[in-house]
Amino acid sequence: MNSGTAGFRDGGAERWYASGDVYLAGQPLHWRTSMFRGGEHEQVVIDPALVSEIAETAPDRAPAAVRFTGYEAVSAQAAHMWKSSYAYVRDMVLVRPGTAGHPLVAANMARLLAATALATFPNNSLSEPTIQDGSDGSPATLRRAVAFIDEHAQEDITTADIAAAAYVTIRAVQLAFRRHMNCTPTAYLRRVRLDHAHRYLIAADPERESVTAVAYRWGFTNLSRFAAA
Repeated sequence: MNSGTAGFRDGGAERWYASGDVYLAGQPLHWRTSMFRGGEHEQVVIDPALVSEIAETAPDRAPAAVRFTGYEAVSAQAAHMWKSSYAYVRDMVLVRPGTAGHPLVAANMARLLAATALATFPNNSLSEPTIQDGSDGSPATLRRAVAFIDEHAQEDITTADIAAAAYVTIRAVQLAFRRHMNCTPTAYLRRVRLDHAHRYLIAADPERESVTAVAYRWGFTNLSRFAAA
């Protein structure tokens, strides 16, 4: 909410939000009545499949949709994190409208918002590795994951894709990278893409290619950080 108030009625109960508040407006198959008393509010619509793609919900690995179990931020810090992430994506799209046209950039921005939503609002996703995940977080898992990333770095791949290629869960592949490379799968993917961008810039004709275009092509939106890296 930027100004005014917004309310939601669910099962006879009402909750109202004022300027500065962060809230989950709704989710699939859960009907609520929305009420607005003037003012301005901004909303992000996130594909539920994208949220489920990022998080796992069951130790037995049975596929299950991620569900949010509450409509308010888990803490003031979480609400602030959402505001910051949302503002970053919004400003990138508005200030640099061409960025959203780059597949890797658009995908990264969408996943940033989905992951931030999972961290902001209560949900049923699994956050800790299971015993099986601990066993699967092996060097063999890491080798399969690294091979997949190296081969598909130019594509829009997710941690779920990496885990599937390694035949383990998302938690297991994260554990394998943390144990044996002291980083996350996405950090390694970013490192590989940075290396590709670096080599491309060295070989490129500066009269025909810009640093910005190369950065966007490989999914980097923050040019100062890209230059520093």
